[in-house]
Amino acid sequence: MPGSELYEKFMALHTRDGGLVMPNAWDGLSALMLADTGFEAIATSSAAIAATLGRLDGRHEVTREEHLERARLLSSLTGLPVNGDFEDGYGDTPEDVAATVEAAVDSGLAGIGVEDTSGDPEKPIRDFDEAVSRVRSAVAAAKGRIVVTGRTDNFIQGRPDLDDTILRLTAFAEVGADVVYAPFPPDLDALVAIVTAVAPTPVNVLVSPSDNVLTVAELQQAGVKRISLGPMLYTHAMGAVDEAAKALLAGDLASATTGMSFARVNELLARGVS
Repeated sequence: MPGSELYEKFMALHTRDGGLVMPNAWDGLSALMLADTGFEAIATSSAAIAATLGRLDGRHEVTREEHLERARLLSSLTGLPVNGDFEDGYGDTPEDVAATVEAAVDSGLAGIGVEDTSGDPEKPIRDFDEAVSRVRSAVAAAKGRIVVTGRTDNFIQGRPDLDDTILRLTAFAEVGADVVYAPFPPDLDALVAIVTAVAPTPVNVLVSPSDNVLTVAELQQAGVKRISLGPMLYTHAMGAVDEAAKALLAGDLASATTGMSFARVNELLARGVS
């Protein structure tokens, strides 16, 4: 599907009544499970992909090509629109971000996120002007071929400043971001303030505000247009592995070997469209 058609298809999911729930996959089987369940679009998770490789998220330990390769796999297996959770755009300069967007378009992705993170633990959030410049560069490179999400990580990087968050998200929308996103606002009031400030630009939410996990219907009532899960499905699955490992160590083979049958695994793999 040409980029412009894929863009229109993916954006239509954001602008319809209710928007969409967009869970994050990390490998071929997880993507196929989500597609089989009936989700209309999926995303990568930079944190989950990093974890599968034994690396830390947000520290430039996963390369652009490694992430693109995983995203292409999810897309080719499912045929669904795939949104790339691409950290800071994989580069030091706005030109690097633009190159990442071009690579994502060439890889057939439907969307791409660009954060204001830096990968530097000493100064994890980029300055305002630099952050806006990078989103502007992403939008210019996208040319209506891929949905661009502008994201600020203030709340998860120890900067609980709602005013600055709204300022950044508003600026991202003003330079053309199709969707904006601030993971884990402190509460529902803060979330509603964000949705109101950037309207009509669609807002993505990672699960819920940090103080309370809401229902999909409650988030939709607040005006949210896209709900993602980040690494949460991955950590849920790894929690099951953790419990099984403990049971196995204790000698409980029955508890350690419950779960999906391998026949079901093969059934899902046989449905891959690639």
